[in-house]
Amino acid sequence: MEGDRVAGRPVLSPLPVLLLLPLLLSRAAALHPDELFPYGESWGDQLLQEGDDESSAVVKLANPLHFYEARFSNLYVGTNGIISTQDFPRETQYVDYDFPTDFPAIAPFLADIDTSHGRGAPHRVNGKVSGHLRVGHTPVHFTDVDLHAYVVGNDGRAYTAISHIPQPAAQALLPLTPIGGLFGWLFALEKPGSENGFSLAGAAFTHDMEVTFYPGEERVHITQTAEGLDPENYLSIKTNIQGQVPYIPANFTAHISPYKELYHYSDSTVTSTSSRDYSLTFGAINQTWSYRIHQNITYQVCRHAPRRPAFPTTQQLSVDRVFALYNDEERVLRFAVTNQIGPVEEDSDPTPVNPCYDGSHMCDTTARCHPGTGVDYTCECASGYQGDGRNCVDENECATGFHRCGPNSVCINLPGTYRCECRSGYEFADDRHTCILITPPPNPCEDGSHTCAPAGQARCVHHGGSAFSCACLPGYAGDGHQCTDIDECSENRCHPAATCYNTPGSFSCRCQPGYYGDGFQCIPDSTSSLTPCEEQQRHAQAQYAHPGARFHIPQCDEQGNFLPLQCHGSTGFCWCVDPDGHEVPGTQTPPGSTPPRCGPPPEPTQRPPTICERWRENLLEHYGGTPRDDQYVPQCDDLGHFTPLQCHGKSDFCWCVDKDGREVQGTRSQPGTTPACIPTVAPPMVRPTPRPDVTPPSVGTFLLYTQGQQIGYLPLNGTRLQKDAAKTLLSLHGSIIVGIDYDCRERMVYWTDVAGRTISRASLELGAEPETIVNSGLISPEGLAIDHIRRTMYWTDSVMDKIESALLDGSERKVLFHTDLVNPRAIAVDPIRGNLYWTDWNREAPKIETSSLDGENRRILINTDIGLPNGLTFDPFSKLLCWADAGTKKLECTLPDGTGRRVIHNNLKYPFSIVSYADHFYHTDWRRDGVVSVNKHSGQFTDEYLPEQRSHLYGITAVYPYCPTGKKYALGCSCKLAG
Repeated sequence: MEGDRVAGRPVLSPLPVLLLLPLLLSRAAALHPDELFPYGESWGDQLLQEGDDESSAVVKLANPLHFYEARFSNLYVGTNGIISTQDFPRETQYVDYDFPTDFPAIAPFLADIDTSHGRGAPHRVNGKVSGHLRVGHTPVHFTDVDLHAYVVGNDGRAYTAISHIPQPAAQALLPLTPIGGLFGWLFALEKPGSENGFSLAGAAFTHDMEVTFYPGEERVHITQTAEGLDPENYLSIKTNIQGQVPYIPANFTAHISPYKELYHYSDSTVTSTSSRDYSLTFGAINQTWSYRIHQNITYQVCRHAPRRPAFPTTQQLSVDRVFALYNDEERVLRFAVTNQIGPVEEDSDPTPVNPCYDGSHMCDTTARCHPGTGVDYTCECASGYQGDGRNCVDENECATGFHRCGPNSVCINLPGTYRCECRSGYEFADDRHTCILITPPPNPCEDGSHTCAPAGQARCVHHGGSAFSCACLPGYAGDGHQCTDIDECSENRCHPAATCYNTPGSFSCRCQPGYYGDGFQCIPDSTSSLTPCEEQQRHAQAQYAHPGARFHIPQCDEQGNFLPLQCHGSTGFCWCVDPDGHEVPGTQTPPGSTPPRCGPPPEPTQRPPTICERWRENLLEHYGGTPRDDQYVPQCDDLGHFTPLQCHGKSDFCWCVDKDGREVQGTRSQPGTTPACIPTVAPPMVRPTPRPDVTPPSVGTFLLYTQGQQIGYLPLNGTRLQKDAAKTLLSLHGSIIVGIDYDCRERMVYWTDVAGRTISRASLELGAEPETIVNSGLISPEGLAIDHIRRTMYWTDSVMDKIESALLDGSERKVLFHTDLVNPRAIAVDPIRGNLYWTDWNREAPKIETSSLDGENRRILINTDIGLPNGLTFDPFSKLLCWADAGTKKLECTLPDGTGRRVIHNNLKYPFSIVSYADHFYHTDWRRDGVVSVNKHSGQFTDEYLPEQRSHLYGITAVYPYCPTGKKYALGCSCKLAG
């Protein structure tokens, strides 16, 4: 390539080179001067000025240069071996603006042509940088970002550029000049008798650094692995950065003063330990920090290399200038250092090591050592501790209130810190301090996307995600997707003296006129005026209820007279009787033969009572025969159906009901307004009466008891009744609340309502409202027990004669027992041993039974010397099952297997429900209409509480301020209405 002959030809100094030559030659081998074309001033070449980074005057090209898609008419030639289309930057520009690696060079050729004559040619390094850093408290990751270094060997200058490191990490790495300082040591200017790192280790080595920052003691580990020269003769190096570095705000700049450090050499290893101060500035802000650095360089000695002359074991690296810059727009982190390597200077005394660096300080183990000038230092207790730095003690942030735990969380103190934990049902938000409600995952059983039969026929069981299964409810048969009603009446489940009524999914039994009972057990009513036939019939039916009985049950007409034809239901014999019921001799016929002709056939019997009539009779029994003006009694028409309009006692509160007696939502009226309950007539636009919110109790242990339509609160001071602090927890208009129990995990109270035929619950949190969880298949739900471990509830129904269970939200309902029950009442659970206990106050054969929680291994525990076992509780501490008997007037206890029975008290009044807490029993009493406490050990009465409103108290339970841990146990059960 030739320039304009008028301007003259440019000449490289000290050895001119034809400019086009680097474009034509391969970089695989170097050229010698005698292999070049003729050159020199005699050939029209010009000499460049002596020095580094000097450039020629502009070289005007006669023919423009076509380079890719651009045309260039000017070129510049530099002593650093670069041909460029623009003039070269000065040295300050390398540091303040761009590095040579960013400069538009056409042909760097000094790696191919030896023009140095030993002055030292520039070296180049390529590599990748990866890191996992914690900048302050923020994690930052980056992988295989580019590293380029440019080294001017003749004066030991090294420039390093790392691109595309995330801004927080790049800003925090500004003080870590050792990342680029490696190349300064590697290619440092060698003083006589000394060698730099490249002369010693070559192009294959490992450089490990551990840096500890002060005062925060953050640590970072850096590994730089040299992997030899690439085909372009560039040194290849990989850098990995792991650990924590202090956070440096944006716009701050780092300044490091010149320094000297000693390198110690042994076989294949070089080590160095030093301390450096650095300052961070921004405007008028100037902060000084420091770090301690340990370096270890290992390399493989070549066994075949000529024997090296004696080499000093210690050399001194002098770093005269240090620069560190980060450009946010270009996202490039740059380091620049100027280095010399030589012998240890004799007049340089060893720098004393600060005690913070060598561990000789007197700070507490939980304090931080802050290095000062020379060997001075100060001690400061770490965050979470307090003291003078030499003696530090833990600070309880939870007690002092200096914590960030938000609502619905619990603060737990730890040494030097604390931890926040969310309460049950909550989880941490992104800030790890605020607790938010856990959003439940999609549930086909709740959002209605399942394919199960209607809710009244089947239940949907969620298995997680979108999986679910269907199961028909008790009283239905099918695969869960299609369910059909089971006719229980065809299975003869009612008493012979009762009439069976099949209903969808269930059935009911009602004793026939002249008998009383629940339909499963009917007893002749001796209080009524009966004819001889009815008396004999009732007596025979009572005997027939016993297994194996073969008594004949007389048949009577509507007037109570003996039917002329009598037949034995078991043997099949038939005969005629006279008006007194005596057999007419000679009229008996054997089974299978034609019965004798004794008179006209019997007329139809009386219509059986309906659900409305049975419910009405049941409530009247609870009210003692005559209801008060404020007590609800179902209104039935002449056919026994629910009248569409139902009203509460003699009040003006009315509502509409469906054919099953269920309230039609939105029809409950205010006084003075009567809803229109005729079908097709819209109800009046009157909003329902709001139910009162829960009045939350104070923290501590307390008793909850039921009294008609309200739940009462009675706090305990130890075991003493705090009668002056008693109050109403919740009022439920129109209810008769009987059973009650408490779930300590979710702070929910559960109760049964025999007037509403429901089981409901409410949270003890402020403003909580009641929630009905079971509202079908109940007639007289009474006893209730909560298993807070398995999240299950158990209850008894004295009319249905059933014991059932369900999860605490009312799902997965299951009938545990429906046979051999007459009047099931109280129920208690022992969740630790997995046992269930209940009482049956059958006047003919009262008993206490037990089974496993899944209904297996049913057996009788107590059936002797027992009368009316109304109350039942399990004491987990003494492992005793205890009951209060309104028939024998005794409070007794036994072991779970029925042995070790003993009397605690033998002079009770009329106990209804009982609960055990600490060394006392607490029971409700119908004679006193209050709560009575009895000492477990002495059996003596200790106190009693009589509410201002004098009426019967039903269930009672104890509530603790927390769920017991370790030995988990079930809380005392609520028990039921006395017969």
